[in-house]
Amino acid sequence: MISVIIPALNEEAHIGTCIDAIKRDGDSNEIIVADGGSSDRTAGIAEGYQGIKVVHTARGRGLQMNAGALHARGEILLFLHADTILEEGWSRTVESALHNVSAAGGAFTFAIDNPERKYRAVEQWVRLRCSLFMLPYGDQGIFVKGDVFKRLKGYKDIPLMEDVDLVERMKSLGKIVIVDKKAFTSERRWLKRGLVRTAALNQLIMLLYRMGMSPHKLAKIYYR
Repeated sequence: MISVIIPALNEEAHIGTCIDAIKRDGDSNEIIVADGGSSDRTAGIAEGYQGIKVVHTARGRGLQMNAGALHARGEILLFLHADTILEEGWSRTVESALHNVSAAGGAFTFAIDNPERKYRAVEQWVRLRCSLFMLPYGDQGIFVKGDVFKRLKGYKDIPLMEDVDLVERMKSLGKIVIVDKKAFTSERRWLKRGLVRTAALNQLIMLLYRMGMSPHKLAKIYYR
């Protein structure tokens, strides 16, 4: 069984669509929504689905995902952003990828939920990054074997780069697999800041992270 853990904060516009996409693969997998104190209908919408567990926790994506993982019963954990839609057939693909004993975990192929051609350039860049460095980000949906996640003691409680940090530690215990099924993420980040500015900011944050800047300082730059 796969436990899908969704960290959420004020995601009433997206949480239902995210859950519906997960359920298109059937009801055999577990869904846990880790709500970080939403002031909208996020938790209520999730609770309206039969069998979904809603965990209420403090705010912070790493903290929320760890809280969700504590309630998970699956052999595989999938951490999925609330504004992301998985392509049908995702569960069989994940199970097949992690059947390989040398694999620690992986992610889906990145896609942006907008048909405009300019977004295809972003997708191609992410594919290149994953091909060269095997470094998926959280918006690709990160999945990991449950025993690997426990050995790594989960996500670090940091305000940014918790996904990169986890993936890099996963590499010490096995291979990272990028499957061909897509995770369609909302275009809202690129609409808010603009495509070029968002892409440039992402690269700046990664560069500063590689240079040793703390996630707390990076978060001040990213969220200002």
